[in-house]
Amino acid sequence: MLGLLQLGGIGTVPAVLIGLVLLAVVLLVGRLVMKVAWRLVIIAIIAVAVLWLLSLLGFGVL
Repeated sequence: MLGLLQLGGIGTVPAVLIGLVLLAVVLLVGRLVMKVAWRLVIIAIIAVAVLWLLSLLGFGVL
């Protein structure tokens, strides 16, 4: 509580509302980026596994 008093409160209601909306936008964009990142990681895992299996079978792919 002492920290809020030293900073002068949390601001006006419109400022808090704008801050919360900006936070929601950041979280939404972050979710979309993570969705794409997970797909890329899964594709990379599959590609490395296929290359490894091919090298075990004697095909020189790398």
